[in-house]
Amino acid sequence: MNRNAFLDTKFITGAFCLGIMLFAAVAGSIFNPYQPGVQELLDSLDPPSLTSGHLLGTDHLGRDIFARVAAGARVSLLIATSVVLISGVAGMLVGAMSGYLGGLRDVVIQKIVETFWAFPPILLAIAVLAFFGQSLANLILALVLQRWIPYCRVARAEALVLRSKDFVAAARIMGGGTGWILRHHILPNLWSSSIVIATFSMATAILAEASLSFLGLGVPPEIPTWGGMLAEGRSYVTEAWWIAVFPGLSIFLTVLGLNLLGDWLHDAYDPKKDLNLR
Repeated sequence: MNRNAFLDTKFITGAFCLGIMLFAAVAGSIFNPYQPGVQELLDSLDPPSLTSGHLLGTDHLGRDIFARVAAGARVSLLIATSVVLISGVAGMLVGAMSGYLGGLRDVVIQKIVETFWAFPPILLAIAVLAFFGQSLANLILALVLQRWIPYCRVARAEALVLRSKDFVAAARIMGGGTGWILRHHILPNLWSSSIVIATFSMATAILAEASLSFLGLGVPPEIPTWGGMLAEGRSYVTEAWWIAVFPGLSIFLTVLGLNLLGDWLHDAYDPKKDLNLR
């Protein structure tokens, strides 16, 4: 990756969109005097204003929208980051072992992958949350159950190629065991593609969390989330548009920023670019 890559429009726009949400997540707890769960019924449905103190207005219970959007940003980013880390590590390990070992073990692992892949993601997440109950840990588990599969499939494909390389054969001849070769030769060569997948996976995890929260199946209701705010604001769209617009805009900016950064990373790590095959 050269220095000019950071001047790309995708990187600048994506970093700007994501930076706005990161700033809001931090500023909401430092500079805003209002708490996301405090109700002030006398101030209910106040429109956005610079003079009233409620920068983005209040909802039907008088809760500050900016404080709730910022709290929702922290929840969404926490969930997305946790999902990406857990699914990424699990998917890379399983995929690398499957591709490197091959044979019957590869077939068994891929059948398990196909079994998980057969279920619609949202329905599987709803089933998990309905069975185990609503909590942050259960929501992360529900989102991880399928999001490790893209890592696994890409890692397997790359491991199938890497195991035939000369440096891997040399490591085997010198007495390197399976675990040592995976740690030192296979897994380090999977990071670039996994980072690209992780960026897109964060975007889909945020959308999935917002969808489940909108349906009332995400985290507990007392925790502010963008999806929950959208669900609350749909009844007040005509008289208090800001209740639903600002969390919806937050989802849009975050997902847009992550997708643009994912496209930029894909272009930056594309081997065809270095070979002038485009």
